[in-house]
Amino acid sequence: MKTLNEAVAINAILYILNQLGGQCDIHKISKVLYFADQQHLALYGRSITGDDYIAMQYGPVPSHIYDIFKAVRGASYFSNFAEKFAVYFRCIDHKSIGANKQPDLDYLSESDIECLDYALQKCKGKSFFDLTNMSHENAWNKANANSEMAVEDILRDAGSTEEYISYISNKLKVESCTFA
Repeated sequence: MKTLNEAVAINAILYILNQLGGQCDIHKISKVLYFADQQHLALYGRSITGDDYIAMQYGPVPSHIYDIFKAVRGASYFSNFAEKFAVYFRCIDHKSIGANKQPDLDYLSESDIECLDYALQKCKGKSFFDLTNMSHENAWNKANANSEMAVEDILRDAGSTEEYISYISNKLKVESCTFA
C-alpha cells in the first residue's frame, strides 16, 4: 500500500478508541485496523489507512501506525514526534494508549466507518490470544517474520477472487508510481 494517510489513520484510531471506551491495548487496535483495512480493500479496492502490515510474532501490525504508538510511548527514536501525537493520544502503560480527543468523522468515509465497525464487532470480546490466532491467516504465515505481508495474500484471506486480486495489485502499483 505504501502511503499512510496520517489524518485518516489518526481518526480511525480515535474512532476505535472511542468505541472501546477511550483506551485500549495496542495489540487489539492493530488487529481491528488490520481486519478493517482487509475488509475495505476487499470490498472497495483501497485500504482505510494506506499502511503496510508487518508479520510480527503476535500477528499483523500496521507499520507506520506502530511508529505513532512508539512515539506516544516515548520510545527514544520516535521521541521527536511525541509532541505531534500527544494532542491525539496518551500513553496509559507500555501496552495501551488512550484518546485525548474525539475522532473527526470528516476524515472517515461511510465505507471506512462501516469496515471499522465490522472489525470492531469481529474483535469484540476476544482475548489477546484469540486475536493473535484469528490474524495468523495465510498472509501472515506466508510472510517472513518481521516483514511486509503481501496485499495479494491479505485479499486471498478475505476471500477475493484471483481476478480481483490481480486488478487491485495492478491498481496499487500504478498508484505508487510518481510522475515528474
